[in-house]
Amino acid sequence: MASATPTSGGGEGAPTPPPPPPSLFDRLFGRRSALAGAAAAAAGVGGAATPGRAAAAAASGPKGPLPANDAEWKAALTPEAYRVLRKAGTERPGTSPLDKEKRAGAFTCAGCGSSLFDASAKFNSGTGWPSFFQPLPGAVEEDVDRSIPFMTRTEVHCAVCKGHLGHVFPDGPRPTGLRYCMNGVALGFEPKAA
Repeated sequence: MASATPTSGGGEGAPTPPPPPPSLFDRLFGRRSALAGAAAAAAGVGGAATPGRAAAAAASGPKGPLPANDAEWKAALTPEAYRVLRKAGTERPGTSPLDKEKRAGAFTCAGCGSSLFDASAKFNSGTGWPSFFQPLPGAVEEDVDRSIPFMTRTEVHCAVCKGHLGHVFPDGPRPTGLRYCMNGVALGFEPKAA
């Protein structure tokens, strides 16, 4: 989506070049739409809080002021994090070191620092992306994603900064049966204090 607002530094009347077209990978796996999703709610996402999840949820929230516009987001994030979090891109599978992270702690939003998932909810899905069976209460929001023809997915984004995180699928382990398949570049990790 090209911005209708003029850019600074390009000279008067200089047109803003259009963004490059999305790759086939992004067209198939990374675009988002904006309708309310109900698949995870119908499956009973949430559940009772555990001490680890409650502590991580209490520490949740943005770690400072959020960028006010797209230009500030672009300046605040790495190019890949910006592409995923703000443009609903998808990182290549197997590229995130967080897929192999096994320490106790909390996975956070790379955009705002809010706690999203307790490490105890992480599992090895074999997909090449960090996967979780359950987010922290109120940490994420979901939308219906129909960007792939003839397929409906549930997109997951941060409840605080609205950054795109990944998708949730109904093929995860117990107790929820859900797999929150997240882009590692959209996440951070805070180890549990010793």
